[in-house]
Amino acid sequence: MYFHGTTKVNEKNHLEIGGVDTVNLVQKYGTPVYVYDVALIRERARAFKDTFDQLGIKSQVAYASKAFSSIAMFNLVKEEGLSLDVVSGGELYTAIAAKFPMDRVHFHGNNKGKDELELALDYNIGCVVVDNFYEIELLQQLCMEKNKKISILLRVTPGIEAHTHDYILTGQEDSKFGFDLQNGQAEQALIMTLESKYFNVLGLHCHIGSQIFDSTGFTLAARKIIDQLYNWHNKLKYFPPVLNLGGGFGIRYTDEDEPLSPDSYVKEIIIEVQKRTNYYHLPLPEIWIEPGRSLVGEAGTTLYTIGSSKDVPNVRKYIAVDGGMSDNIRPALYEAKYEAVLANRPLDVVEDSFSIAGKCCESGDMLIWDLPLPKIVNDDILAVFCTGAYGYSMANNYNRIPRPPVIFVENGEDQLVVKRETYEDIIRLDLPLESKINS
Repeated sequence: MYFHGTTKVNEKNHLEIGGVDTVNLVQKYGTPVYVYDVALIRERARAFKDTFDQLGIKSQVAYASKAFSSIAMFNLVKEEGLSLDVVSGGELYTAIAAKFPMDRVHFHGNNKGKDELELALDYNIGCVVVDNFYEIELLQQLCMEKNKKISILLRVTPGIEAHTHDYILTGQEDSKFGFDLQNGQAEQALIMTLESKYFNVLGLHCHIGSQIFDSTGFTLAARKIIDQLYNWHNKLKYFPPVLNLGGGFGIRYTDEDEPLSPDSYVKEIIIEVQKRTNYYHLPLPEIWIEPGRSLVGEAGTTLYTIGSSKDVPNVRKYIAVDGGMSDNIRPALYEAKYEAVLANRPLDVVEDSFSIAGKCCESGDMLIWDLPLPKIVNDDILAVFCTGAYGYSMANNYNRIPRPPVIFVENGEDQLVVKRETYEDIIRLDLPLESKINS
């Protein structure tokens, strides 16, 4: 079993994360519970940021907060000197509540609402990543009303397909995101925004996909964009000070996954941008990237308590946990794979394989198929690794199940950073039926 970050087995044969015994965490906070290894998040953040600094490249590393958003997480991102990528008014509002530096906030999204853009303008965020012609017109109108100028990036689709799951491809030509680089839309958007006195056009942005295990997609995208920028430099006398190549850097969920290290991705991107700009005798732009999953994915572990079991002779053995698709919908959504151990006795001898069922009233609520484990006892604790990205952020109240709490652990200490929802929270927004409706 491969352990990430500070995760290890202690002298009690218990799983330990950040110097904290997971059995003690369960006794203190109950299950299900998300546990984040803060030291590993810091390590990954510094690996991305320090590589740019060591190579003398002007840059911004923006945490893609859709992977996991909370006030405490944004506080941590601020501590590490990263910027912040938000994709909704809710994520922006969380950044405001966390007192995150607004000049380091970048606002993405393919259908930003008027209220969301007004919030961004009112708080003077660093830039808006403009996605479509409708947004150009809406944002310009709001800037006019507020007498403000906003920095923007234009999101383009360079036509590069990353080798990843079909549901999470975003850089190819047929995409809901951005201006197409090849059919003239991107050039039209660039001309429109350059002519507006309300926009400071910082440059271009692209995102080619998620869970990418090599640098080829990033270097191809950089090459195609810089080739186009050379044409625009000649035609429009414009060259951007910023080139944002997005995120999507892969992580290791199982033995099948072989991602590069953070510094490897960064170095390959820098080499290609330098090579291509040198070829055209163009200045080197500031390079921005947006790691999300690669910062928090491997740092998260979800702890469950094992309950019921079912043995289907000559087929498989099921065991059920007290969570499931309500706290981790990724296996049901696109067959995501995970590894897990018994947190209360991870080194016990494996005796059989078990399929891990969630508690939701849905046959598709399966977390892991055919997981090798020791003999199971009721109330054993199952630790599912690498749930730090898109676990809590995609959690839901299906079957009116409350969402779990989030715990940060570091240097032997634990801190509750998101409370467990209660049944009272579940019905808090409900209103009773008024009798006059039935009259």
